Amino acid sequence: MSIESTRAADFAVVDTPIGPFTAITDDEGAVLASGWTADAENLRLLIHPMLRPPVLRQQDSLGAVTEAIVAYHRGEVHAIDDVPVHQRSGEFLMHAWDVLRKVPAGDPVTYTEFAAIAGRPEATRAAANACARNAAALFVPCHRVLRIGGALGGFRWGLDAKRWLLDHEG
Repeated sequence: MSIESTRAADFAVVDTPIGPFTAITDDEGAVLASGWTADAENLRLLIHPMLRPPVLRQQDSLGAVTEAIVAYHRGEVHAIDDVPVHQRSGEFLMHAWDVLRKVPAGDPVTYTEFAAIAGRPEATRAAANACARNAAALFVPCHRVLRIGGALGGFRWGLDAKRWLLDHEG
């Protein structure tokens, strides 16, 4: 077991226009997992085993992370851009998540385009897998990736939430 995974992590739940949003942060204030749910334990299980905290502590606020969540949902769509995120996986997924953070709000891409900007134009399925395995929703904005023709595709937090996010950013 990694030393990283022996630490407790903090979480807070924020009310948003599309339901409760929970974020889990490490002791450096980086987001480990987040999404539109009040179930912090379910989120904890999405965290890579090497980073997964054994204990969660509920807080009223996570400081800058909570401020960014509130600001984003109020219309400041760039408030999430500089929030640190810690995820772990293989080389391509790590790179793909970094690329996702650079997809501009209001300018979604297709899975095919995402694969190309991630440097593997033939790997559309791998690009879709990066979205599916992303534990840090919103901060790693997988909602900005669509199917060819503009169909929403999948989204762990529901297609209604994905549509709201895209409309909010548009």
